Amino acid sequence: MGATELLTTMHYNFEAAWSPTCEVHPGSDAAVSVTNFTHEEQEALKDRWTWIRFQFLPGGAFGIWALAAQWPSADPLWMVSLTIFTSYCFFCWTSCFHETAHQTLSAARWTSIWIGRALGTLMCVPYSVYRESHIRHHAYLNKPHDWELWPYSDPKCSLAFRRAFVWFDFFLGAFAAMVTYGRIFFHKNSPLTDPRLRRTIWLEYLGCLVFWGAVFGIAACFDGGVMAVVRGWLIPYMIAGTYQSARKFTEHLGMSSYDPMQGTRTVVGRNWITKLCTYLNFDIFIHGPHHRHPRVAHRKLRALMHEYVEKAPALQYPMFPNYYQALRDTVPYLFKNPGVGMNAGAAAPHEEKAAAQNFVADVVEEVLSTDDLEVGVATN
Repeated sequence: MGATELLTTMHYNFEAAWSPTCEVHPGSDAAVSVTNFTHEEQEALKDRWTWIRFQFLPGGAFGIWALAAQWPSADPLWMVSLTIFTSYCFFCWTSCFHETAHQTLSAARWTSIWIGRALGTLMCVPYSVYRESHIRHHAYLNKPHDWELWPYSDPKCSLAFRRAFVWFDFFLGAFAAMVTYGRIFFHKNSPLTDPRLRRTIWLEYLGCLVFWGAVFGIAACFDGGVMAVVRGWLIPYMIAGTYQSARKFTEHLGMSSYDPMQGTRTVVGRNWITKLCTYLNFDIFIHGPHHRHPRVAHRKLRALMHEYVEKAPALQYPMFPNYYQALRDTVPYLFKNPGVGMNAGAAAPHEEKAAAQNFVADVVEEVLSTDDLEVGVATN
């Protein structure tokens, strides 16, 4: 075997060991984690100003250090303020994690994959588990096989269980995420059957265990070390988990439609606070267009939403000018009926046009049954 063939074989074997999806790389039997973008979609991901959105990364790192070291003082007011700041930075990290799952963080695909793996290790939610769950969330929004929205999407889950789980999800969202995303891997009816994919996920779970074992092991060697980790990471991350659950509920809870534009709440900010928060979170709040077009660059979502409104002004989209109004619309469902799809009163969904194993360009055109379509406006 020549040097070139040897290097190629090593490259494919490396990809096979770490592949979160089961797409076959041409010329090999290795599975590779890729979302296949069109040339236009790929070009749209090239944005030289994207780095500005990443200020939450150094901000969060500073918050971890300052809280752990109690710098410059342990004054309660300072520590509380710093915890709130750090927790919001962590919330932005979860939005960044979402972008890595779509591989839209930048034009360089492997940037998304490896940042996603790093963030997934920190959150104890392996990148591959999150990605596989999220692909199905987009393809089968609000349907019984929407793994990400379990138990709210599952008609087999009782109202009593959902009413109990929603508060676990809200107050302990960081732990609830480990449960809801982990289900797609550990469930007896898991759709993740490819042995290469399952090996990848086991390795990612092992990475989480080794990393956090090392962190707490090293911290235990120093006086006050464990409490420093609790201050610097655990408390702000638990608060960030509540932010993240509130965002999820605001976008989905109580929505019965299977159509991505009608089955999600969309926030298109008008005031500067909502616009800034939207910007720092990769425009994820503009959720309807994102769900219909999961490969579209985040910076194009606002214009896309305006385009939908202009083409069909008579349609009443669940769109809100700020997060407060969207949250106010959501709150009753936390108490009376935490559900989506069939659990929110919808009929059983019809069979999809095609099974989706990856993110598609347009969920309505490629996946959603015509009988479940409520928005007949196409943008292409």
